[in-house]
Amino acid sequence: MTVANAPGTPVVDGDHLVSTSPATGDEVGRLPAASVVDVRRAVERARAAGDWWAGLGFAGRRARLLRWRALLAQRIEQLAELIHAEGGKPVADAVVEVVTAIEHIDWAARNAQRVLGPRRVRSRLILAEFSGHLEYQPYGVVGVIGPWNYPAFTPIGSAAYALAAGNTVVLKPSEYTPVVGQWLVDSFAEVVGEQPVFTAVHGLGEVGAALCRSGVDKLAFTGSTATAKRVMAACAESLTPVLLEAGGKDAMIVDDDADLDAAAEAAVWGGLTNAGQTCIGIERVYAVEPVFDAFVAKVAERAGRLTVGVDGADIGPITMPAQLDVIRRHIDDALARGGRAVVGGADAVQPPYVRPTVLVDVPEDAAAVREETFGPTLTVNRVRDADEAVARANAVPYGLGGSVFGRRRAVPIARRLRSGMASINSALTFAGMSTLPFGGVGESGFGRIHGEDGLREFGRAKSVTRRRGPSLLPSMTFDRTPRDVARLVKAIKVMYGR
Repeated sequence: MTVANAPGTPVVDGDHLVSTSPATGDEVGRLPAASVVDVRRAVERARAAGDWWAGLGFAGRRARLLRWRALLAQRIEQLAELIHAEGGKPVADAVVEVVTAIEHIDWAARNAQRVLGPRRVRSRLILAEFSGHLEYQPYGVVGVIGPWNYPAFTPIGSAAYALAAGNTVVLKPSEYTPVVGQWLVDSFAEVVGEQPVFTAVHGLGEVGAALCRSGVDKLAFTGSTATAKRVMAACAESLTPVLLEAGGKDAMIVDDDADLDAAAEAAVWGGLTNAGQTCIGIERVYAVEPVFDAFVAKVAERAGRLTVGVDGADIGPITMPAQLDVIRRHIDDALARGGRAVVGGADAVQPPYVRPTVLVDVPEDAAAVREETFGPTLTVNRVRDADEAVARANAVPYGLGGSVFGRRRAVPIARRLRSGMASINSALTFAGMSTLPFGGVGESGFGRIHGEDGLREFGRAKSVTRRRGPSLLPSMTFDRTPRDVARLVKAIKVMYGR
């Protein structure tokens, strides 16, 4: 079976995009495939709706977003089943995804006015005759290109914040999970039916490229680093600002005073949940020498009892068939370079599934250590101490998240990780915390979703000064006199010259 006809591979049939289950090959749905003209029209309709949506003000948008949140809460099971059917994710994992998305909608709706609304900013003595004011105005139309691995949580992390800030949104869901994306848009339309505030366009990569060039006022992308670079290049043609959440190769550090049972549980969950198809998934673990053997034994025991299958299993299928070759290559390369499989191994790839695989003693230049695997694999390597662990963790070009297990040194170790986020004595938890920004550095992208920084990503800062009295030290005028300049110089020397 070739990737082209493997279950789950998206196909354009006539003028429709057909989505199938990666586990069974059953058709999940078909949606109209957009042309370049269709994409531009969708953006034009969103722009026309923008004045109405922005005009509702923070209170009006909050009320509608909270109604959408309530609708999703009432239909958690329905959306989770759809995510399972289209992407193969276990239903329990899909429920957790939906719950987290609901939390982010709620926080964005409730906090947008506080974070983005007009407020007075203190002036300094040199311009004491002016008052300062700051507000964040919506960009207009925000394009969102979403991923397939978290088809509800990740697009909502951009869309809900953009909507709360007063923008309209055009979503291009992944071609592997378009039905989930359309479900989100349709559910929103049930509570905001007056205008096309949140819409979707569907298709393969060329539709995403068309959205980049469609005249959107900002583009938020989540996906691979390679695609992020193409998105950025396309948006650069029109100087369209971008927010990029790209690949990851997150590391966990296990120090000598760590709770090894908790660390092993978190490593297995962080690395293997969603079949390892998680941008912030733990792909590498560095355990210090004194605890290495005991930690590996605990990880192997936990990973070895996980089940794999389509229904009721811990780990589902690999959603994107082409990724199976990447996972196989990484495992084979690690073993060929002297690594050992304590769970899984050379025969772990059994399309459309990959059995949990834990590799130890893998050289640091192996693909399984350097490149994003995006499968249910873990490399666990031995290090002398936490300093060596940090050096190895930071030696890859990615910098999305990370994890540290320990007591005495955990916080300073986490601060030294070259990453946008880190969890201490847990894994992945920063993604669900709506009050914290989410994003990376290096080849993991830039910009932030979630939290206050996430709201500000979708608003243009607008600064306003207002004169409230005569100038005591007139300087920004041609009417200034030599005496005024001398007084200004004297004042600055008194204020700052010592």
